Amino acid sequence: MRRTVGLGLRREFLADVLAQAPDVDFWELAPENWFPRGVQAQRTLDRVREQAPLTSHGLSLSIGSPDPLDVDFVKEVKRFLDRFDIDIYSEHLSYCSAAGHLYDLLPLPFTAEAASYVAERVRQVQDIIERPLVLENVSYYANFGGELSETEFISQVLEQADCRLLLDVNNVYVNSVNHGYDAHEFIRSMPSERIVYGHIAGHTEEYDDLFVDTHGADVKQEVWQLLDFAYQCHGVFPTVLERDFNIPPLPQLLNEASRVAKCQQNYEQEQRGEVLSTDPA
Repeated sequence: MRRTVGLGLRREFLADVLAQAPDVDFWELAPENWFPRGVQAQRTLDRVREQAPLTSHGLSLSIGSPDPLDVDFVKEVKRFLDRFDIDIYSEHLSYCSAAGHLYDLLPLPFTAEAASYVAERVRQVQDIIERPLVLENVSYYANFGGELSETEFISQVLEQADCRLLLDVNNVYVNSVNHGYDAHEFIRSMPSERIVYGHIAGHTEEYDDLFVDTHGADVKQEVWQLLDFAYQCHGVFPTVLERDFNIPPLPQLLNEASRVAKCQQNYEQEQRGEVLSTDPA
């Protein structure tokens, strides 16, 4: 049983983390946010990882870009992972550059050709970092169509590259509303053996048929329920609560993260024929 709960490490509450040593199983951070910050930042991270292990979730790899793979960047990621003894490097199954940085995570066409192209680039990255690359299913707001479903596309990339999956439950829910598919069927179709960890986050409901993955609000009840379902399908996996905007005080975030632990405990209790509510106290 891999029952652990992580939280995204943000500078807004970094001082509180150092002072209070909150009860978090692991911290998730973006390596490229720390590269340029020098020796003092390295010392800060050393203090953080004395409290709990670090994992990494990148923003700039652009694994599906038409541009050549930025090998120098990947080597810098490798040095960072080695320096801080980080086993997991996750990124988005998308792209964010094409003849320059686009400052957004854009979806890929769901085609066999695109899946093969991405898989080859993933293999390059894995050869450099000497770890499996963990790819996240992303939220997207325009569907470019293609010969494959989204789930088929993801599965082909994972299989061809022999890489791993970060299952973002909120992204599944947001996409299911925006593109009219069954979120439960999507979750059910993901390969359990490739799931390394998961994400859960809040979103903004702009319209009845347009939800935006902002990471700027509390997690919705429907997403908590979908997380329960994901555990039922795949067993408990480590799960990170993401919050990037409108960041509340750290105790409030820790309280929300505790609901992830309750979902995990609920799964275990159900296996024993018991039920533990995930409703907030």
